[in-house]
Amino acid sequence: MDRDERARQTDERLRMSLNTLGLMEAAAGIRDGRLSSVELVGDCLRRIDEVDRDIHAWAFLDRDHAMQQAEAADDHRKQGKATGPLHGVPVGIKDIFDTGDMPTEFGSSLWAGRTPRRDAAAVARLRAAGAVILGKTVTTEYAYYNPGKTRNPHNRDHTPGGSSSGSAAAVAALMVPGAIGSQTNGSVIRPAAFCGVVGFKPTHGLIPRSGALELSRTLDHVGVFGRSVEDVALLAEVLVGFDQEDPDTRPVARPPFSAVAASEPPLPPRFAFVRSAVWDQAEPVTRDAFAELVEALGEASSEVELGPSFDKVVDMHRIIMEVDMAHNLRRDYQRGGDKLSTRLRQAIERGRTHLAVDYCNALAGITSLNRGLDHVFDEYDAVLTPAAPGEAPGIETTGSPIFCTSWTYLGVPAISLPLMSSETGLPLGVQLVGRRGNDARLLRTAHWLVNKVGHTRRGGRRKVPSAGSQSGPGAEKRKVR
Repeated sequence: MDRDERARQTDERLRMSLNTLGLMEAAAGIRDGRLSSVELVGDCLRRIDEVDRDIHAWAFLDRDHAMQQAEAADDHRKQGKATGPLHGVPVGIKDIFDTGDMPTEFGSSLWAGRTPRRDAAAVARLRAAGAVILGKTVTTEYAYYNPGKTRNPHNRDHTPGGSSSGSAAAVAALMVPGAIGSQTNGSVIRPAAFCGVVGFKPTHGLIPRSGALELSRTLDHVGVFGRSVEDVALLAEVLVGFDQEDPDTRPVARPPFSAVAASEPPLPPRFAFVRSAVWDQAEPVTRDAFAELVEALGEASSEVELGPSFDKVVDMHRIIMEVDMAHNLRRDYQRGGDKLSTRLRQAIERGRTHLAVDYCNALAGITSLNRGLDHVFDEYDAVLTPAAPGEAPGIETTGSPIFCTSWTYLGVPAISLPLMSSETGLPLGVQLVGRRGNDARLLRTAHWLVNKVGHTRRGGRRKVPSAGSQSGPGAEKRKVR
């Protein structure tokens, strides 16, 4: 078969299943003229019509407006004008980010019908890159724990996770190739793990949060969802940078995430397998799956104990989060507390009772504990740890973020990879964590791991040591004080 015939068959396949394309593929196809934004957006809208009646990933969707954006993108390209890295590619926006042409309601009846005057910084950067803002994806109430209407695409009786539930589910169900979300505890990594997509939470302050709902300046992160490491690298690369309205961003050069993520590491990466102080909350399926993964990695992985100085991280995170929420949501609590969920209202009330000295101690711990991780990252390329305790639980909850809490508190980059699944077919996420500021290196390591181990289903052919086994790879433990 000659090259022209292969190209013809590739183009034919693309036009038959455009909604299955990842961000990188879609952007390249539009850039090369092999497909149009109108075709791609139209296929995504048809997919939404087919499946979203059961999944409920979208809080707002205006089909005509989406197609108008796509037509404008195609006209722009036909006129020979410069195009951005996401030109004509549809993206979903979590409904806590302001959009000047769509409602932003924070998942709360208190803000029903709210239409902002301008875009959040992240949305503005997506538009500048040429993206089509397809619609607003469902968030849990105020991006906290109370479940929204979204269901897990793999099994409608299970949660998609939270709080970026709609973004993760929309990408997983092939409704849109990429989406943005946020994480204040586990709201990107956890839903990515439960829905079986790639979720990336960059270093704190790397992507500006202006124009987004603020729960905690210290803990809030903008995160991204895609179907591959390359996809989230492209999204993040478009979004990073200084914003004068976000005091935690810095004027630095935009990192070449896409190029670094796709490159080969100079040496095979090494992984520090960290069970952490919350390992007792890992379900048997997760313990067995990680025993299998560590065995597959062999000498590339060693078990590392973080030591007692990290044992209070969960409590310190909770103090910061509750105090900041009590402050930032005080007006909504005062004017409509009876319309808030019980769990949110109780968190705000707890936040009003914490001592100032405890809050300050919790803030101070971030810097000192990051220093404590330095020699781990001097020896290892990434921390390897679960993204969630187990597979997605039922729809009455969004699941526990406990395996994300430490890394959010520390502000370090983290990524969830859909490398495993349970015997029931539900995804199990593998979380990799990097040194603060070393996001590109983490993405490269994640790409290497995906190519190395692929996808593993529990109950497969590999022999899996028992959870308590001290034999085989990973048995040697290192301690971090």
